[in-house]
Amino acid sequence: MIRKTILVPAVLAAILGSCLISSADACTTTIVTKGASADGSTFVTHSNDSFSSDPSIVYIPAKDHPAGAVRKVYPSAIAWDNLPEYSCYDNPRLVAPERAPGYDYPDRERTKPLGEIPEAAHTYAYIDSDYGVMNEHGLMLGECTNNSRHLEYLEPKEGRGIFYASELGRVALERCRTARDAVHLIGSLIDTYGLWGTGETLLVADRNEGWVVEMQPTPSGNGGFWIAQRVPDGEFFVAANQFRIRGIRKDDPNQIYNPELPEMLKKAGWAAYDKQGNVDWVRSMQAAEDFHPYFALRRVWRALSLVAPSAKLPMKVKNWDTERYPFSVKPDHPLTLAEVMDLHRDAYEGTPVDRRNGEGAGLFASPYRYGDNKWERSITSRNIAYTWITQAKDTLPCPIFWLSMNAPAESVYIPLAVSPLPEAYEKADRKKYEGEKAWWISGQVTTLTRGYYSVLAPEVREAAKKEEQRAMELVGDASTLPAELFAQALRDNAEKTLSAWKDFHGKLLTKHDLDHRIDYDKSRKLKSDKVLKY
Repeated sequence: MIRKTILVPAVLAAILGSCLISSADACTTTIVTKGASADGSTFVTHSNDSFSSDPSIVYIPAKDHPAGAVRKVYPSAIAWDNLPEYSCYDNPRLVAPERAPGYDYPDRERTKPLGEIPEAAHTYAYIDSDYGVMNEHGLMLGECTNNSRHLEYLEPKEGRGIFYASELGRVALERCRTARDAVHLIGSLIDTYGLWGTGETLLVADRNEGWVVEMQPTPSGNGGFWIAQRVPDGEFFVAANQFRIRGIRKDDPNQIYNPELPEMLKKAGWAAYDKQGNVDWVRSMQAAEDFHPYFALRRVWRALSLVAPSAKLPMKVKNWDTERYPFSVKPDHPLTLAEVMDLHRDAYEGTPVDRRNGEGAGLFASPYRYGDNKWERSITSRNIAYTWITQAKDTLPCPIFWLSMNAPAESVYIPLAVSPLPEAYEKADRKKYEGEKAWWISGQVTTLTRGYYSVLAPEVREAAKKEEQRAMELVGDASTLPAELFAQALRDNAEKTLSAWKDFHGKLLTKHDLDHRIDYDKSRKLKSDKVLKY
């Protein structure tokens, strides 16, 4: 996901030509296939990175619909910026009471739809955020926005496509049980109703398969370019704001796309080819880096290198269309949940580009950069609103997701089921402090930690890992419960953890204020015992 500022046409045209973006907040998303995980789980991860992201997490209940019902397709401010003509804003992202109580804001004007499609007779329950998270059957999603020199942004307009990636994902969660079915549905929706917005990656996975779906609006806004590729079981995939699928291979069972895609790209004048003569998707999209060579590909390098250091992938590459980084890798060892969590906490620690050192590093060795300079981007970022790790496997009573509000490097992952959520997660507002909301409970610790990073970060990390380990043990112990009781156990744990984290903020303040006073008293005593000579 990339956050932009609306520009006047002349300025926008100049920026498009040079492939620069005025301000960008970008997501990192991964798939860990079941054969690549230590316990046979499939994981999908997504960091939602935007200073304007809506931090509300909403449970959408399952529903039955009468014959002839229609589903409204809504716009999304996260695609670019607020769209006042549609009553579509950052917070709340959606005002649509028919979706769920979490989207019922009686004092707000309802969001206006871009169009509608026939409704399904029955829709599944799922968890929603700025993008769909996962449904009751274990269908899981992740997302990132991708740059393209051809077409950076196509605004919603009458006569153009009605779907952006966020609504595509939601429809898939409402109607599909498997990743393969979701890929086919997403493709058919693009072909039938068209795309608007930006180039996008949607990760789609279930217990058994993981797929990468990449899409780009056409210049006309009719239909769309899209392709999907399966991540081989036993392998790990990462995307970071750049398309990753390369050659479009005819009759390859591991790819799904509109059969007309190669011809569509030729007609658009976009088609570029690989050494085997196949249309190369990355090059055809002109999927160049945002800012510089170390915004997207450096995160890809880091994630692949963390899980498979034996691959010895080069940290530096020549061009944005390098083929040095494989589509996916087999981890050197099966990945644990704790390792997947830590991947999203990474700031290149221990590498030549360690974010805690060097020019621009924050006070107290902070890994975060401030100001308008276009710094190299790491996986962790100060603009992360929340990170989820969805988890599905046969031994769980129901699918779960591990949610960290704010950046997980200074926060804690809490497991939740696809079921009604604690009130702390719904209807949160970044512009209004509410001390009982998960966003603000986490944010208090996060903000304090960032002010004194090298002092507080190790302590916060230790506290988070203790809570996470306790939660992992709870998930294991409760796995014999019926689904409803399991979900309730996770809700109770979430409320307990949020309460503990709220108290933890106070303990940090108290402890370190006391430390300062002890240091001051020691210093004062030392001076009083000393005879000063001039």
